[in-house]
This record gives sequence, C-alpha cells and structure tokens, in this order.
Amino acid sequence: MTTTDLARAREQSAPPPDAESAPGRSIAGLLRPYSWSFAAVVILQVIGAIAGLAPLLAVVELGRTLLSPGPVDHGHVGTVVIAGAVGLSVRLLFTAASSGIGHVLDGRVQLAFRRLLAARLGLVPIGWFSRRRTGELAKVVGEDVSALHPVIAHTPGELVSAFVVPLVSLIYLFTVDWRLTLITLIPVVMAVALVPLMMTPTRTREQEEFDAAMGRIASSVVEFVQGISVVKAFGGSERAHRTFLSAADDFVGVFLRWVRGMSVVAAGMQLALSPPFVLLVVLIGGAALITNGSMAPAGLLPFLLLGLGLTAPVAALGHGFDDLRAAGRAIGRIRDVLALRPLPEPAHPVAPQGHRVELRDVRFGYDADREVLRGIDLVLEPGTVTAVVGPSGSGKSTLVQLLPRFFDPTHGSVVLGGVDLREIDSGELHRLVSFVFQDVRLLRASVADNIALAVPHADLDDVMRAARLADIHDRILELPRGYGTVIGEDARLSGGEAQRISIARALLADAPVLVLDEATSFADPRTEQAVRRALTTLEGDRTILVIAHRLETVAGADSVVVLDDGSIVERGRPAELLARNGKFAAFWRSHRSAMDEETDIRRGVPQGDEIR
Repeated sequence: MTTTDLARAREQSAPPPDAESAPGRSIAGLLRPYSWSFAAVVILQVIGAIAGLAPLLAVVELGRTLLSPGPVDHGHVGTVVIAGAVGLSVRLLFTAASSGIGHVLDGRVQLAFRRLLAARLGLVPIGWFSRRRTGELAKVVGEDVSALHPVIAHTPGELVSAFVVPLVSLIYLFTVDWRLTLITLIPVVMAVALVPLMMTPTRTREQEEFDAAMGRIASSVVEFVQGISVVKAFGGSERAHRTFLSAADDFVGVFLRWVRGMSVVAAGMQLALSPPFVLLVVLIGGAALITNGSMAPAGLLPFLLLGLGLTAPVAALGHGFDDLRAAGRAIGRIRDVLALRPLPEPAHPVAPQGHRVELRDVRFGYDADREVLRGIDLVLEPGTVTAVVGPSGSGKSTLVQLLPRFFDPTHGSVVLGGVDLREIDSGELHRLVSFVFQDVRLLRASVADNIALAVPHADLDDVMRAARLADIHDRILELPRGYGTVIGEDARLSGGEAQRISIARALLADAPVLVLDEATSFADPRTEQAVRRALTTLEGDRTILVIAHRLETVAGADSVVVLDDGSIVERGRPAELLARNGKFAAFWRSHRSAMDEETDIRRGVPQGDEIR
C-alpha cells in the first residue's frame, strides 16, 4: 500500500469533529451526547423495578386476607389479584423497553468509540504501528470496546434495581415490623462487609496482571497465526509454540493467584446472599418474635418473600461492580489510544517547489537513549534512482520511512522542494510521495480496486496499463473474474504477485517521489523484473529511493548509499564504489558469490562438503 493510498483512505473516512479533542475529554464528556438515552434507560428501569414488587405485595396481602378470621372478602381478593397482574405487566413492559433502549444505546456508543479510535489511529504517525503488537491494539479496538456492553446495556438497570428494590422493600418492611426488618438485613450486611476485601490493592494488582496476561496470549496467537506458513515450512513449530505456551503458562499462574485470592471472599458473599441462608435467618428471627407473642404468624409472610428480594439485587450489584471495574480498565486503555499525539500538522502549510529531497544532519531514535540514524546528510535529485544498501539493522528502513513522514527526525530536517516536511500539509505530502511497503497488504476488494486505491476514479484502461507495466496483467486475467476478482474470497495471490499488485498501485498513483522499501523481499524473477521495469518507467524527473538487495537493482541505480550502524559510510555511483574496494565492494562480492552459488546449485554442481 502506498502512502497516497493511506491519505485517500483517511480522507474517505474523515474523523468525527470531536476526534481531535477526544483525548482531553473525560469519558463522561464523550458519553454526554447520549445522556438522554441513559436517563430513559434508568427511568424505565425504576418504574419496572417498583412495579415488580406489586406481585409480591399482592401475595402478602392475599395471605393476610385468607388467614384472617371471618369470611373472605372476595372483592378485595379480586382487586389484589388484578393489582398484582397489572404490576407484573408493567414490570415486563418497562424493563423490556429499558433493555431494548440500552442495547440500542450500547451499539451506538460502541460505534462512536470505534470511530474515535479509528480516527485517532488515522492521525498518529504511521511508524507508530511498527512499534506495537497487533494483538494488543486489536484488543483495545475489539475486546476493550466490547467490554463496555454490560456497563451500558445491563449494569444501569441492575444497579437501579439493586438500590430501588431494597429501598422500597425496606420502607414497606419497616412499616410491618422494624425488629424483623433489622434481622432480615443481617445477610445483606454480611455480604456488603466483604466487598472491600475484593477491592484491596492486591486484588486490583492481580486483576491488572490478569488483563496483561490475556493481552500477551492474544498477541502470541496473532503472531503465530500470521507466521504459521513460515513456521511449517522451516519446521520451527516447537519454537513457535513455545512463545504461546509460555504466555499460556504465565496466564495460568496469574489466573490461579487471582482465583485463590478471590475464592474465599466470593464464596462468603454467595453463602450470605443464598436463599437458604436468608430464609434461615428470617425464620429464626420470626420464630422468636412469634413465640414470645410480639408478632402475628401472618406477619412473617412479607419477610419471607421480600427478604429474598433484598438479597437478589445486591448479588446483581456485585456483578455490576465487577463489570464497572472491568469497563474502567478497558476505558483506561481506550483513553491511552485516544491520548496518542497525532502527527503535527502545520498551521500555515507551505507548498514545495519541485521534488528535490534533502536530509540535513538527520538523527533519529525510537528510544531516547539509542539513535538509529546518526547525522545523515543526503541529497536525492529529481530524475535519479538512489539505492540504499547495508547490513541488517543498519537503519535502511528507518531512513526511507522518513521521506513519507512515517516519523519525524529527532534532530535535523527532511526537506522536499525546499520545504521541511513538517511544514507541508500531510494530504499534499501523500500526493507527492508514494511508498511501496516491504510487507504488502491487500484489501478484501477487487483486484481493480486494490490497484486503483490511490486513484479511485481511475478507469479500467489506466488500471490495466499499470498492471501490464508491473507484469501482473496476464496473471490477473487468469483469475476467476479477472480484474473483478475479490482478493481473499475468489482467489489468493502469492507474495510476489501481491508485490506486483502493489507496484502497479504505485505506478498508477504517479507520485513524483517514490520510495521502495525492499520491494524485492518476495524476490521471484518476475517481481524483480517488475521492479526494474517500474524503475525504468518512472525515470524522467521523478525522485526514487529504493532499498535494494539484488545486484541488478543496485547496478541500475544512479547513486548508491551504503549505511552501516546508522551512518553513511560510502556514497557514489556503483562503478566508483566498486573501484574503491570498500564496504560496497564487499557487499557486491558477497552477493555475487551467493548468486554464483545459487546458479551452480541449479545446474547440479556439488557445493561445500558435497565436493569429493
């Protein structure tokens, strides 16, 4: 994918107006637009919860009526039954409405948060993603946003019931007998007394360790699945599994510590709130009061019914607090992403004049204590191809990623057309600088759409022309639906074919500055040929910078820059550098030797220990 593609995609999915200010706002501020919906959920739940007590009170009143001496008042009985039925109907209607609105609200809030996250991630420097684990980021956008579901769709109603139902029940029970009411509250008080033990710093730390262990498992699974083909090809399954097994073992240890710490407290709460224990307490207290004549037997009935109603919401309250704490941790991670600093945009953008590229005393480090690039001075003239070579870890990819402004240098400047990149509007920069990634990612879209991603209004003739130049046109015609084939559904492409699609995309983008980050990483002969053809086609007044490993690509460059340990150690034309017999000459000889060895192997010539 080119940087032009990324710019187009960002323009087509413009962030919400509040995306820029999201980091500075509280979560309550982000949820403020939905306050009326939250209020409706709570009000409907309050009405439903209070109405839900009517059937219980109707049973109590029926018991008193039927157990009282004298003839039964059938009219009163009918009224009580109707009142109980109406209360039950109101409860069902209002709680269903509350739940429905809550779930709709949940969908809207999750969508809003995911849009905010997408908007923020679309504004951060692209290089930031290369320093992050895919699984951890996926957890924030996926699991952490989903963790808001119970808090939005369920917890408001449960918390309302947990406070409203006991409050109304207590008021009623105190009017019946205040002494037995206090006895009925004993299980609730015991359970509430255990709550602080679940919120100690130790328990909080164990929960944080639990979440971190889950994140490591998610990351190891993603990394293993993404690299499974390489693992199977080279027989490294044991090493690949070891990372996942280590993460799983770590999770098991953390989980067991968490369970051991919580099990006793949780068991105590469940016992205190269990119906048998509540009934036992009420019956013991009620029997004592009835025995000494302080209360009529019929007076015990409301406590047996509403006593259980006191504990059930409190139990739900415990789960609600668990959901709130989990959502709080998830929101913290969401806020960390929303708080990422976007790529600074110039207040007054300046348009570059031409596309001459200069790197002036550029220094850069991913970490403050270690520089990857040290004092890079480099000029890329229009109409030239500059090849960057050097050993692994020398800073080649970091160097080329400064041109499309994946990162800003920590010292010095990168200048395009006489203007510092930081003074150029990012949209304009992405139209001027096109980038072919080493790791090609194609969208689940048609082949034509993948090629035309940077130029969405390009006609099919232009797309086909770019495909021919990238030597992928004939292969596309062999696909089930030609250029209409959906990649990932109708067909899958090899690494080299995907890279040629990416090259076709860059050709169609027609940007004046082109950066190729190891575009021959899937170096089959046709891909190498496509790269050379692309370089030939793009010659003229374009500025091209390419990380090259193939000698053919290096030999065709106008200038070669040799990097070693973050510094330029040699530069010049290929022939000049060969004559100096320095690092480039050593690079050339080693690659030539490797090519000769590969040719001998193909011809069947014995190698190394095979020679007798």
